Amino acid sequence: MKVYQADQIKNLALLGSSGSGKTTLAETMLFEGGVISRRGDIDSNNTVSDYHRVEHEYGYSVFSSVLFTEYLGKKLNFIDCPGSDDFITGAITSLNVTDTALMILNATQGVEVGTENLFRYTEQYQKPVIFVMNHLDSEKANYEQTIENAQVSFGSKVVVVQYPVSVGPDFNALVDVLKMKMYQWGPDGGEPEILDIPASEKEKADELHNALVEAAAENDESLMELFFEEGTLNEDQMRQGIKKGLIARDLFPVFCVSAKKDMGARRLMEFLGNVVPNVSEMPLPKTKNDEEVKCDPNGPTSIFIFKTSIEPHLGEVSFFKVMSGKIEEGMDLINKNKEAKERIAQLYCVAANNRHKVSELVAGDIGATVKLKETHTGHTLNTKGCDFLFNPIEYPNPKYRTAISAVNDNDDEKLGEVLQRMHEEDPTLVIEYSKELKQIIVHGQGEFHLNTIKWRIENNDKIEIEFHNPRIPYRETITKVARADYRHKKQSGGSGQFGEVHMIIEPYYEGMDTPATMKVEGQEIKLNVRDTDVVELSWGGKLVYNNCIVGGSIDNRFMPAILKGIMERMEEGPLTGSYARDIRVFVYDGKMHAVDSNEISFKLAGRNAFSTAFKNAGPKILEPVYDVEVKVPSDRMGDVMSDLQGRRALIEGMSSEKGFEVIKAKVPLKEMNKYSTSLSSISGGRAFYTMTFSKYDKVPPEVQEQLLATYEKEQAETV
Repeated sequence: MKVYQADQIKNLALLGSSGSGKTTLAETMLFEGGVISRRGDIDSNNTVSDYHRVEHEYGYSVFSSVLFTEYLGKKLNFIDCPGSDDFITGAITSLNVTDTALMILNATQGVEVGTENLFRYTEQYQKPVIFVMNHLDSEKANYEQTIENAQVSFGSKVVVVQYPVSVGPDFNALVDVLKMKMYQWGPDGGEPEILDIPASEKEKADELHNALVEAAAENDESLMELFFEEGTLNEDQMRQGIKKGLIARDLFPVFCVSAKKDMGARRLMEFLGNVVPNVSEMPLPKTKNDEEVKCDPNGPTSIFIFKTSIEPHLGEVSFFKVMSGKIEEGMDLINKNKEAKERIAQLYCVAANNRHKVSELVAGDIGATVKLKETHTGHTLNTKGCDFLFNPIEYPNPKYRTAISAVNDNDDEKLGEVLQRMHEEDPTLVIEYSKELKQIIVHGQGEFHLNTIKWRIENNDKIEIEFHNPRIPYRETITKVARADYRHKKQSGGSGQFGEVHMIIEPYYEGMDTPATMKVEGQEIKLNVRDTDVVELSWGGKLVYNNCIVGGSIDNRFMPAILKGIMERMEEGPLTGSYARDIRVFVYDGKMHAVDSNEISFKLAGRNAFSTAFKNAGPKILEPVYDVEVKVPSDRMGDVMSDLQGRRALIEGMSSEKGFEVIKAKVPLKEMNKYSTSLSSISGGRAFYTMTFSKYDKVPPEVQEQLLATYEKEQAETV
């Protein structure tokens, strides 16, 4: 296979809502470029891009597929991305390593919710966008309505390059106002007949041509001057202006295809090869140190691993982009993230699960290798002496969580391995092994995302699993001062056990003074603090432990044992078994026995004294509260607000942003269970949200009573 240079390589992301026809268009482009000799179709489950069993089961893309084709001396690398927001990993990954987005519009549906969501990501990453209208051969196709929707949603920068002569089952011709020619196909599509524009279409074509000329000229001062002088631009000048407009996101050209009938794909591919910016014409990527890296084939070799896939009979496949230099088979590289050596034993250009062996890839190109030992998604590999380190791709926070377990306990270890492998393939799937909750929590982008994971585990890995409601990581604390004492005494022949501890506990906050005396239950107690241990709790908050023993009532060597007993109860709070936090303890008196006192005695005495004091200190349960930001169309604002208020949300503010109403609220995590599914139902899929941890706050009294009752019942059932 030919080695392509940076100015011959175009990297593209194929985006669009589910059902827009991305995979069918990808199949057609592979066929037209000669990568495949026969086109598959979705219904027959034989497309190159959707080759996983789960995709055949659901009928649409779950994974992104890295593909390539060759056309007119150019190499087009493109990544076919799933349309569902639950599988947003593919789109975000693609936009980080490609240079232009092809946004596929379904002419029967117009601009869909998924289209708007994906367009926002192209805006975030500042990527050029080309709209490709598909399904023009469908009975329900409406070209004019779809164009109008696009211009309403994305502005006047949406400019027509092609329009169909007719739509529906009779669709077989389109007018290209850049070429000012009509393209017409026979029933089998493929190579078009290129004709002069018929008189019936001339006026419309001239009007759209002039609009395209003006849009192209606006992006270059010299072209604008030429346009004013000549009144028009030639095709090469228009290409130059369109390219600049694409890079600046000041122009979004619209093309037309019937991917299923192979009509329009060749002309689209010609435009991609001739006009779309190549890697070296785009803004330079930056390293973690903010150093710009030129797309230079003569520079030091550096590659970025952007995706990992586990393939049957092959193992781990690592997909990469050559950021600088060139990579050759047999080359030794250094993993900058781990300072580990890796050998590139094999190099491939890939079309999904079809691999084409190559000996060399240069800066700007995309390829794959296999069986790297220490390298994972987000890592940078460099030649010796090169210190580039690229930032890992940032993904949105999870929106949906559930607990997972194997039905058969013997499968627990295998399940853990499978989940870690799946996280490697899909970084938006976050696995949490919670010692606190005694559950494995799986975080994902939505209910469908996690249901897909379940299908794969049960059908591919043959592990029967169950989903459960995830427990909430509550915290326990106190609200007032309390004291308690406890004597542990045990005699069973020989040496016994004896330890007595007297303590005071109180709520702790930063900066509070240490008192010399405290009045508890009408009694004034002197506190002579000898030593203080401040324990930074791994689950948040602090335990401050004060040794106030005078006169040797408890030997100093037993003080750590008392602290250990207290910590055991902090790790399993007296109310619900949740972690306790933000408590100050004063151990001020006690007793010991010359023979029977030992560490275990004082550990148990300290633990029980703390537990008793805790229950008398106005104990409160704290719950995690999240900052939630919901963006919703104005016509669904009231419904979303009502739903949030039903979830104990505290609304903190509202504003408007780019056609959306923005609601900011603080919401308890318990109330966010399955919120992504509810929000989608309420808003017709048009609203979206983010959530980040804010703080722990006291639960309302009725909620605390319910939690206490539930815990007591659980404890009774385990006895």
